[in-house]
Amino acid sequence: MNFDKAKAAFNGYLTDYDLNDAKVRLKIVHTHQVILLCEFISKALGLGNEDIELAKLIALLHDIARFDQVKRFSHFVDAGICDHADAGIKILFETSRIRDFISDDCYDNIILKAIWNHNKYEIEEGLDGKELLHCKIIRDADKLDNFRVKAEDDFEDIASITKRSLENGSISDEVFIDFMACRQIAAHKRKTDLDFWVSIIAFVFDINFACSFEYIREKSYVNVLIDRIEYQNEEVQNKMEQIRKCATQHMARRLRASGLGAETSKGGESTCWNYTA
Repeated sequence: MNFDKAKAAFNGYLTDYDLNDAKVRLKIVHTHQVILLCEFISKALGLGNEDIELAKLIALLHDIARFDQVKRFSHFVDAGICDHADAGIKILFETSRIRDFISDDCYDNIILKAIWNHNKYEIEEGLDGKELLHCKIIRDADKLDNFRVKAEDDFEDIASITKRSLENGSISDEVFIDFMACRQIAAHKRKTDLDFWVSIIAFVFDINFACSFEYIREKSYVNVLIDRIEYQNEEVQNKMEQIRKCATQHMARRLRASGLGAETSKGGESTCWNYTA
């Protein structure tokens, strides 16, 4: 496995797209950040070099269809248009383009399963141990950098929404109920732009590894995303404070269950245990 060769092939793939487009740049940065996060998680789990390099390759390719999506539709909305993970599988495997990135086909099924599952509501059943491991790694890494994107990037580039629509938005009852039950928000339940924003915070309910929880806590992403919006409606303000408390308590429970408490994040060190409860 030659990751430098894969990166060169990826850069070649990008020549078909407008690198000055803010949305294209956003996804390039996201891809490289997810690579770093997959490496971080893999090393924290104590994995060997083969799995670390494989996790990085999956990260490199996990959003490969996003660039064509921006070129064709000028947005990242999957619902009713295309599933970017499904489209990525077609790009890589229906025309054997995967061979541009890795010559050995022995990892193909793991790569395919990890990419296909990275954006689904939950991981499919029936995977073997290695497939499941890499599905969990890319899902965590993708969510961790999604928090960064939502904390830093322009709202229009993120999801064709505006700060004004979030400030004056409402939270659908079904979305709020699911969040307070510590459940992810299914895409079909989102009715408002603020529902979308809440669904990002709800990523905390689908994190697999303790080091990922600690990373979210150290970056204070729950607070950052909630506080990025100036909510104009008092009822919405109250709901967002309940959401803040629910998410914070959930992460604290998961960290305690994994052997990490609030005192363990001192000194800048991160420890990683697989959370399976």
